[in-house]
Amino acid sequence: MAKKSRHPNFDQTLDILRDHSFDVAPYDAIAGGFLVSRDGVGAVLVAHEDATALAITPGVLVRGEVARLLDRGYQKFLKTSKFELPASAEQLHAIHNFSEELSLLTGAISLYNEALGTTSDDYQYDRLKGREAVPKPAALPWSEADGH
Repeated sequence: MAKKSRHPNFDQTLDILRDHSFDVAPYDAIAGGFLVSRDGVGAVLVAHEDATALAITPGVLVRGEVARLLDRGYQKFLKTSKFELPASAEQLHAIHNFSEELSLLTGAISLYNEALGTTSDDYQYDRLKGREAVPKPAALPWSEADGH
């Protein structure tokens, strides 16, 4: 006898999210995608092998677009196709709370590093930007070289 999955299918997941006061609407930019949002934060879900997957990870909604979280080492930024704005502490808390509740309701795996705080989609540290590969040091005269 086949084992029954404990996780709801995609349509059931959308119904569960609606029951927990999430706004669910079709998302035209991704085939079969649905924008799930609440309190100014959203994510895009898609059906994947009779389950639910994130097509766009949770982020603040900026003019109807889910902003990506960018970490530059000294500060986090919200990046959309047109804007890049500094992220406030309230926005980071909202993203974190939204992500936790979305994971709980969709049956996703809870990861330790995500439970500690908000994780970014991209990390770009300014001290590494434009850094070239470090060349190998020249052979020292007392080192063995080419089998000698």
